[in-house]
Amino acid sequence: MEDYFHWFWVLLISYIMLIFMLKVVLHLWWTPRRIQLHFMKQGIKGPKYQLFLGNLKELATLNLRASAQPMPLSHNILPRVLSFYHHWKKIYGSTFLVWFGATGRLTVSDPALIREIFVLKSELFEKNESPPLVRKIEGDGLLSLKGEKWAHHRKIIQPTFHTENLKLMIPMMGKSMEEAVWKWSEEMSNAGKVEIEVSDWFENLVEDVITRATFGSSYEDGKAIFQLQSQQMLHATEAYQKVFIPGYRPVSKTAPMNRRHSPLRPTTSLRSWQDQAREEVLRVCGARDTPSKDDLAKLKTLGMILNESLRLYPPAVAIIRRAKMDMQLGGLHIPRGTELLIPILAVHHDPALWCHDAHEFNPARFAKGVAHAAKHPMAFMPFGLGARRCIGQNLAVLQARLAIAMLLQRFSFELAPTYQHAPSVLMLLHPQHGAPIVFRKL
Repeated sequence: MEDYFHWFWVLLISYIMLIFMLKVVLHLWWTPRRIQLHFMKQGIKGPKYQLFLGNLKELATLNLRASAQPMPLSHNILPRVLSFYHHWKKIYGSTFLVWFGATGRLTVSDPALIREIFVLKSELFEKNESPPLVRKIEGDGLLSLKGEKWAHHRKIIQPTFHTENLKLMIPMMGKSMEEAVWKWSEEMSNAGKVEIEVSDWFENLVEDVITRATFGSSYEDGKAIFQLQSQQMLHATEAYQKVFIPGYRPVSKTAPMNRRHSPLRPTTSLRSWQDQAREEVLRVCGARDTPSKDDLAKLKTLGMILNESLRLYPPAVAIIRRAKMDMQLGGLHIPRGTELLIPILAVHHDPALWCHDAHEFNPARFAKGVAHAAKHPMAFMPFGLGARRCIGQNLAVLQARLAIAMLLQRFSFELAPTYQHAPSVLMLLHPQHGAPIVFRKL
């Protein structure tokens, strides 16, 4: 009897191990091979899948090489920020299959197909799953929730971010700005100028407005909450890198570095647009009055400048969606579970959509509005598209309009000599070494 039980357990454990090994082989070898062949038959290629790692080694190498040092002062940031897409697009075209481990992702940059994904067939796609470690850090918020839970949370939060409700916050935003510019004026009383790291400053400004509106207090009282939030974002990014790119670690925006003086200065075009925007602000808002909600709506030139800045430097550089079922996308057959990677930054910098000056700062392209700025209305999506578009975009744009308008009333400004051009991704696009700006009283 003992021998019987012994062999029974041996057979059971062997059976379980066999099933486990079959699942591993299926997940790490057979399924990727099947998917690769499926898309090759449709004319779609990509870098070869390597067992277990996929293309992670190449991804890490390309990323590290691109971000090893600051780049020249140019708006052509795609080779640095989405180095893998820039590299493999030249080899395989704009639509190719890339492997993040055993997960294949099909790149989609055609605005007509993007419209299908986010508008015409949006019910057939869902947000992809974050790795367990990342989900634990993100928690149950709008970023990670899906389905009915996401819809419920969004419905509760959405009214707060409606444009008309946000306009009621303008006096509060104005107060925060007035305190900042008064402080700067005091600091520049002797030298007539002051250098401000505007990336952190603007982040703190938005957080100050949120804490005043939510808790009736200033940013100083809510600072601990936002510091924890910043740490959470850093940990989430590190978790993504640990899962997807073994051996790669992101460089914190506060990491020590050797500062170099930038040999370049803002171009005549940038100065010209600053002068045009200031003339408009002074004409509409006056020289010192805090712009009202009606004033901000009339600042067309400023709106064009903001849109062009968001085109060149979108907060979200890419979005991923997963097919919920077998379906057709354009002329392609997309199997259930396929992840689609939409490289927003690449779409924003595509000369085929934005003409020959796609890498240049030219707000005039938005003179007739967002819908007519490019050759396709879906070519501009700095905050994403569809139902899951960033819920805070109206707040961000309104705050930026007001802040820049008030700065234009009082100061001229230019890049500081110490500025290093190093756009990087820490969940969102940000200047790795900050954005120091020199302000001078008018």
